[in-house]
Amino acid sequence: MRILVIGSGGREHALCWKIAQSPLADKVFCAPGNGGIAQVAECIDIKAEDIKGLLDFAKRERIDLTVVGPEAALASGIADLFSENSLRVFGPSRKAAQMESSKVFSKELMAKYSIPTASFKIFDNPKEAKEHIKKIKAPCVIKADGLAFGKGVVVAKSVEEAEEAVSAMMEKRIFSTAGDRIIIEECLVGEEASIMVITDSKEVIPLPCAQDHKRVFDNDLGPNTGGMGSYSPAPVIKEDLLREINNKIIFPTIEGLNKEGIEYKGVLYAGVMITKEGPKALEFNVRFGDPETQSILPRLKSDLVEVMLASAEGNLSKIKNLSWDNRACVCVVLASDGYPGDYKKRLEIFGLEELVKMEDIVVFHAGTKVNILNDVGQKQEVEYLTSGGRVLGVSGLGRTIKEAIDKTYSAVNRISFEGMHYRKDIGFRALKT
Repeated sequence: MRILVIGSGGREHALCWKIAQSPLADKVFCAPGNGGIAQVAECIDIKAEDIKGLLDFAKRERIDLTVVGPEAALASGIADLFSENSLRVFGPSRKAAQMESSKVFSKELMAKYSIPTASFKIFDNPKEAKEHIKKIKAPCVIKADGLAFGKGVVVAKSVEEAEEAVSAMMEKRIFSTAGDRIIIEECLVGEEASIMVITDSKEVIPLPCAQDHKRVFDNDLGPNTGGMGSYSPAPVIKEDLLREINNKIIFPTIEGLNKEGIEYKGVLYAGVMITKEGPKALEFNVRFGDPETQSILPRLKSDLVEVMLASAEGNLSKIKNLSWDNRACVCVVLASDGYPGDYKKRLEIFGLEELVKMEDIVVFHAGTKVNILNDVGQKQEVEYLTSGGRVLGVSGLGRTIKEAIDKTYSAVNRISFEGMHYRKDIGFRALKT
């Protein structure tokens, strides 16, 4: 099979890495890819948002399966466009992608089908939103309706902070049209977990649970990011709790979408808060998590291509069970100085060659570019340069979470680039459980 992966981050590197291991994969392309992805796939210079250009490429190269990484392409309707042109695609339709591209759509669907979530109210007027905040007080959560690259949620600890968030989203329009409408909801208290399943709208195959670390600094301080690290499994999710999450959140969501006439194929990802009242859905994503994927896929023993193909074709019932490594996996994200704000690019990364020799360690590139120094004879000399806020994800396997943490940080300590920043406490909640 000829397989195209769309995207350029650490998640897409992990997907390409796993797909390339499949006996079904004859050739793997990635558009646009990054410096690390180039090691396992042929990178194509087409942006993930250029869905027409991607369609032309897929037709020309006779692509058998397209795997969509980022949510923006799904929200733009890439799955619909490819399906209309008789091309198999792993990822939900534009309508189904509203579960992530519109928090209003998602919350209203949850309310309609009695899926446990935080109480909420929707606003399209900043003045009315601020008046509501004064009534309910703080803490509260302010969410932009549309896509905001993981930064459209503010957990406000004071009325003033909440009002500032409303002003930023609706008046200053820092997220453009994504902030035309906002949601103000109660602030849930508990421990958060990432629950992902693969579905074809009829059958559901669960992936191991994981836990993300959103805040940029240790002890969950500082602004939200796209994710500074993750680990899998999350000890907080016991077997009986996972059953409850599936029965109360995952299955009713897919059934609710079906009742709305919306078929869902691909990954459905629920961010869940484990509260005293039980699990509640925080939000839904319509693609693999990042960096959760980098701590889940190294544990997968089964053929990822086989299950994605079955989802795309609506034949997931053919897949009985996926096989998983019982060991834990921890991923630590190495970020540029200043992230999630402004940061420098084109800084040389040192130490990557040492990690190739380390057992149970995989480095997934997120924001890198490869620079060819010389290409003489058999040996090509290259250097890797930073090109994004999140630069690398270092993933390590261990018999326990503690062993996986120690292995991963041992690898992290061998890498360096100017201003490199990372959290030193990834996995700390698992150690308390």
